[in-house]
Amino acid sequence: MNGYESYMRELAQQMRAELTENGFKSLETSDDVQQYMKDVNEDETTFVVINSTCGCAAGLARPAAVAVAEQNEAKPTHKVTVFAGQDKEATQTMRDYIQQVPSSPSYALFKGQNLVHFIPREHIEGRDINDIAMDLKDAFDDHCQ
Repeated sequence: MNGYESYMRELAQQMRAELTENGFKSLETSDDVQQYMKDVNEDETTFVVINSTCGCAAGLARPAAVAVAEQNEAKPTHKVTVFAGQDKEATQTMRDYIQQVPSSPSYALFKGQNLVHFIPREHIEGRDINDIAMDLKDAFDDHCQ
C-alpha cells in the first residue's frame, strides 16, 4: 500500500466511524451486501448511506443521516453503509440494487429489496443541512411507518 492509500484509509476510517458509532452497519464486501439484501424481510425498511470522503457533500451527508435516523419519529428498520472509493466492490453491488446514476455520497431507502427513495449527491452538495435533513425526514415519514 502506498502513502496515499494509507492516508485515505485512515481518513475514511474516521468517516466510517461517524456512521458505525451511531448504529449503521458497515457492509464492506460484495458478499456482505448480497447477504444483507437476501436476508432483509420484505416488510422492513433499510436506510443506506453511500459514504464518501468528499468533504463538501459528505461532511453534510453523514451528520444529517445520523440526526434524522435517530431523532425522527418514523425510523427505518435497518441502517447500513457502504464506502465509495474504499469498499469498491461493496459499493458497486449496492449500486446494482439502487440502479440509479452512481453518486456519492448519496442516500437510498429500501422496502425489502425495492428502492423506494433515492437522494443523489447533487441534492446534498451545497445545500443547508436542515434542508437535507427535511428531505430524509419526508422519505422516512412516507416509507417507514
